[in-house]
Parts: sequence; structure tokens; C-alpha cells
Amino acid sequence: MNTFFIFLLVCFTTLTFHGTARTHQQQQEGSLSYSKEANHGGGGGGGRVIGVEGGPESVVWVVQLSDLHFSVHHPDRALDFKRLVGPALSMINPSLVLITGDLTDGKSKDLLTMKQNEEEWVVYEKVMGDVITRSRLDKSIFYDLRGNHDNFGVPNVGGSLDFFSKYSINGKLGRSGNVNSITIETADWKHLFVGFDSTMSVGLRGPTNLFGHPTDELLTEIDSELSRWNFTKPVTKISFGHFPLSFSAPSYSGRSLKDIFLKHSLSAYLCGHLHTRFGKNLKRHHHLSRHVLSSEKFFQLNMNRLPFESAKNCSFGAPTMENFWEWEMGDWRKSRAMRIVAIDRGHVSYVDLNFKSGAKKTIILPTFPLDSRFMSSSSSRLKYECQYMVPRSYETIRALVFSVSPIVSVTARVYDSRPGHLDLVMEALMRKHLDKSSRGDLYLAPWNYRAFEDLSPDRFWLQIEATDVVGRSTMTELRPFSVNGHSAKYSWTWKEFFVMGVQWATLYYPIFWSALYFQFFVLLVPKALLVFSKKLYTYKNFVTKKRIIDGIVWVLQELCKILMVWYGILGYLFYLILFPWCFGQVFTDGGNIGYMTYMGWVVKTFNSKDTHEYIGSPDVMVVVLPHLVFMVLPATLLCGALAAERAVHKEHVLSLSGKKEDDYSRKNDRSLSHDYRGSRRAKFCLGVRWIRKILLLVCLALCWKHFMNCRVLIKAYEMNPLIHFPVYSFFIPLLLAYAAYKTARP
Repeated sequence: MNTFFIFLLVCFTTLTFHGTARTHQQQQEGSLSYSKEANHGGGGGGGRVIGVEGGPESVVWVVQLSDLHFSVHHPDRALDFKRLVGPALSMINPSLVLITGDLTDGKSKDLLTMKQNEEEWVVYEKVMGDVITRSRLDKSIFYDLRGNHDNFGVPNVGGSLDFFSKYSINGKLGRSGNVNSITIETADWKHLFVGFDSTMSVGLRGPTNLFGHPTDELLTEIDSELSRWNFTKPVTKISFGHFPLSFSAPSYSGRSLKDIFLKHSLSAYLCGHLHTRFGKNLKRHHHLSRHVLSSEKFFQLNMNRLPFESAKNCSFGAPTMENFWEWEMGDWRKSRAMRIVAIDRGHVSYVDLNFKSGAKKTIILPTFPLDSRFMSSSSSRLKYECQYMVPRSYETIRALVFSVSPIVSVTARVYDSRPGHLDLVMEALMRKHLDKSSRGDLYLAPWNYRAFEDLSPDRFWLQIEATDVVGRSTMTELRPFSVNGHSAKYSWTWKEFFVMGVQWATLYYPIFWSALYFQFFVLLVPKALLVFSKKLYTYKNFVTKKRIIDGIVWVLQELCKILMVWYGILGYLFYLILFPWCFGQVFTDGGNIGYMTYMGWVVKTFNSKDTHEYIGSPDVMVVVLPHLVFMVLPATLLCGALAAERAVHKEHVLSLSGKKEDDYSRKNDRSLSHDYRGSRRAKFCLGVRWIRKILLLVCLALCWKHFMNCRVLIKAYEMNPLIHFPVYSFFIPLLLAYAAYKTARP
């Protein structure tokens, strides 16, 4: 017996992490004929260049929409989009419209089956056609991306179930590549936008289709496109995609999108995916950490954590500040959100709009000074201190104003918060920037920006008010600003940190193996102490010494005494490591069945020639980790608690009956019951055992939760619990039932 335990322990400690084998086929981006082709600058290949006409020449602006989730079960999403977005785009007149994924919902009415629905794509095509017509914008400036919902159950790009390629704007315009590069060019500035599709190459059904999966080929292509115009100054670089970096897996070689973005000192990465249910400030400031043991590989505690202060270096050829902002935006699905992003001589700002209350009559977007909470503070501060900035870009307060009615006045107000309350220290009437032909209205107010230099990034606050011809007044929210580049502190809520600050792809395997090691520890260490240690861990010792560790070891040793339960849990843990968890349909329609392990899915494509091993990793964590942490571990502890309750009850019965334990073991249950039947207290304890009843209720609750989880998998992958995942389905309920049976009598 002792040799067996040692053998198990050695086997377990020699388990090693298996590398994930991926096959990911990437198509090359096709070149199209555009208004002006890039034939100079870095980066190579086929990016589009748009020369904007009309003023104001110093500013360009684009619109972002995300997570539309057009659904046959919720037609209001498409109807509101058709009614509100077209007129809004006509008023805003952006240079680009970016739709960053999840165009359709792909979910059943009960939200459990996730696969492509062609009817939703037909609605998307019709609504977008109507929006483009009503906005009077060129269709070619619309760029829509594939999100994970648009990838549910799609076995291969270009196949019959790839409705994105058939119905999306990018698909209809022949933008078949995974990377799209667009440069908006003014007289003295270039604005580079690089969008990419990082959905998995083989689209699994949900819920194990949650993460972005950039390949090494994709990262190389993004790197190449972001290198465009490297030798042409000045240029502002912005990237857009669907997945936040916290939900993007590293490539096979270990590279990440963050590495590429830092290399190019991106101004901002625009994304979606998380909606607004986790918070409204899903933003994160990234910077290059030169510490080998930096925790930022796993998590970042603060939204705008800054690098350690270093000496100012303004010399020629000094290294640039490698940092960028990641701005996740709200969703159209529930929040009816739209974002306008403006670039004003390199200063990047944005405003988020909410159309839940209807159309907007007036929209104001301050473009300078920037909100000190969300500015690229390190680069802004270096530019200011080294006088690299364009001086005239600091000499005025500026704001874009979009309105359905003529604007009669725009006023800028600056408040000082140092006295402990807001004191108005500047009020100026803004004048409209006049051009022969205008793409939009930019308002300016001269000011002495040096009067507002301050080490505190949130001392001064800006608010702008616009009044139209019919008397409607619109005001921006108060924003702190810092002209000299200092960043204001802004903290996440715990939910915002949970989805933006944690690198889930990096943490999946550490969490998985930690949970597994802990459960082996819970099983093997008490058993080893029971076999090898001379120290006794009993209920009496626990009550006498009142040490929690003694109590825990006693409970787990009582579990070890129910051999079938103990061996069953141990064997189940090895099963979860070595064998498939379930088999199911992973594509939209029929065909091939794949199987899931803790490392991902193993599936074959429809032609049955290509096998994809361990795709959907770390996406499977949504199934694996909850099962380990919230099912297997609680079931183990409940079995131990039932065994411990039986031991306590046995001690209590012996003390009341006056029998020695040897006498107790010789008697059958009927004679023992007769011995203490006369005692009212004993009868009460035997008849009630209220602690046991509470534990049984908890067991029933755990079983109910487990069956609900099984129901999700049954619906998601069209599985039969008896055929496709019998061990997963029935082990926990049978384990608890057997433990309850074995502990029913003392």
C-alpha cells in the first residue's frame, strides 16, 4: 500500500505541460484599386491612402461601432441601428467608419446554442446598405471586422458557412486579407489605421470561442503595416481589432500583439468584445517593462500605470517612449454606443455617445487640451519638456462640434480645483475655423497655455458648451487636463480589473495546474499522514487544541477512510488530465465530431483531411476551470465533511451509550439503537443530525449546478450525456450519492 502511494506521487510530479500544437492558415491580403496607392514609406504592400479634402486640415476624425449583435430574436438592435446611425454619420461626416466585430449574434433564444444564422447576416447586409445610403458616405470607407460571434461554428474561411465573407462590407469589397491598412493624409500629417482579424482559424461554437488567436504570420503582417511611413514624419498610428489584449492569446512562438504595438509606440488600440456590463472605463495604458520578473505578464493593477521615472533624454536618436493606450468601447447590443476618435496634430481624443435615449442633436469633441486620465502621458510629457511639440497646437483650445442645427455660440470654460472646489478661472468664446470647404466644424479659443502648467494632472478642468439656433444648449462633461503631459490617476472597479487587467491567456495554465496540484495535495498528504505519521488527528484533539490545521487534516483523513470515495476522486483527477472530457459537434451544421481536453479541442475539417489539435486554448478555460474549482474541489470537501460528521456522530453516540468503541463495533445497528433509545437527547441527535441535513442540501445544490453546466454543454455541442461525456456528467452526482450513503449510519 505504501509503495502504491509513493508511485502515485511520483507519477503526478512527473506530469509536464504539453505544448499546444496549432495549425493556422492565413490568407494574404489582396490589393485593391484605391483613390491613391502607397508607393513610398515602410511596410510594403497594398495599403490604402486617402487624401482628405476640405478643412480643417489639422484634424481628422473617425467613427467606431462595435458588438452590434444583430439577432433574429432581438430585431430592435437592427431597427435602431438603421434609424439612428445613418443620420448620425451624415452629421459627423467621418473619414472612416470602423465596425470592430460581432456584427451578428449567432445565439439561440435561450442563449445556449451558438452557431451561424444566415438570416441575421441578410439583415446585416440590408441594414448596412441603408445606413450607407442615408449617411451619403462612400461605402469604401466602411471597414467591418470579424468577431468571435461571427466565427461561431465556421470550419474554414471562404466555405459555405463563412457568411462574413459573403455578407460583410469587407467581404463584398474583396478585402479578403486578415490585415487592412488605411492612411488618411492631410497636408502636413499622416494618420495610419491598421485593422486585423485575430479570430481562430477554425471557428468553434461557443462558449469555447472567446479569445483572439493572432498567429506569427498575422503578427508579422501587422508589424509590416505599422512600419509604413516610418521614414515619413509626422505620422500617428492607430490599430483596431475585436479582442482586448487581456483576451488575446500569444502566438505559437510566444509573441503578442502588445509586443508589436509597443515596438511602434502606437497612439491607441481600439477594440470591443467586452460590452459595458463590466464597466464603462475598460481602458488600459501599456508600457514596456524592462524588468525580467515583471508581473505585467500576468496582470496590471492600475489602469494607467506609468513606467519608472527616468532621466529626461532629449538628444537626437534617444529611444522613444514605448507605450500605447488600449480603449475598449461599449456595445451597440444594449448600450447603443458609438465612439468618435479625433486626431489633432498628433493629439488623440475621443468621445463616447449613447443613443439609448434617441438621436443626438449636437455632439462636442474637445481635441485639445487632452483628458489627462486617458492621454499618452509619457510621450506627451517628453514632447513638451523637449519642445518637440508643434507650438501652434498648444496655443488654442479646440473642439469639434457636430450639429443638426446651426451653432450660434461655443464657449470654453476652465476651472481650478485647488481651493477644494471648482473656481472658474477662464471663460472664452470660441470662434469657428473657416475654410472654403469644410468636412466639419472646428472651434478655437486662444489661451496662454503656460499659465496652466502644473505638476498636478487634475488641478485644471475643461468644459465646453455649445448653443444652437433654436436655443438648445449642450455641454461636455468636466475633464481634467494637463498641458505638460502629466497623467491623472484613474482606478478600475474590481469588475473592470477582472476583464482588462488580467492576462487570462497567460494565467490559464498556471491556474489550472495550481488547482490540480492543490487537489492532489488535499488527497495525498492527509493519506500519507494517516499511514506514516504517529500523530493522531481526531475530533477530540481538534476540540481540545482548537487549531484549524488539525481540524482540516482530521476532516480530510476521515475522507481517506472511505476508500471508494478517495480512490474515485484520485482516479477522476487523472482522468481529467489524460482523457477527453467530452465529444461534440463543433461546427454550425452536422459533420465532424471533435473532442475536448484541458488543452483544447481536437477536430477535423469537413473534408476529413486536416486535423486541428488543441485549438480553442485557452478558450476551454470557461469549461475547465469552473469544473475544477467550483465542482470537483467542493465535492471533495463535501465528502470529507460528511465523513467527519459521521465520526462526530459516532463519538457522540458512544459517549451517550457508555459503550467502548470495541463494544460499539461488535454490535449491529439494531441492538445499538435499542441501547440508547431511552435517552431523549440521544434520540434527538440521531433523529435530527441537522449538520448532516445541511450538508446534504449543499450536495443537492452542487448537483443542480453541475447539471445546469452539463445542460449548457449539451445544447452548445449537441451532445448526449450518456454517449458523449458520461464520466464528466455522472461522476460528481454519483460520488456525492455514494458518500451520503456510506455516511448515513455511524
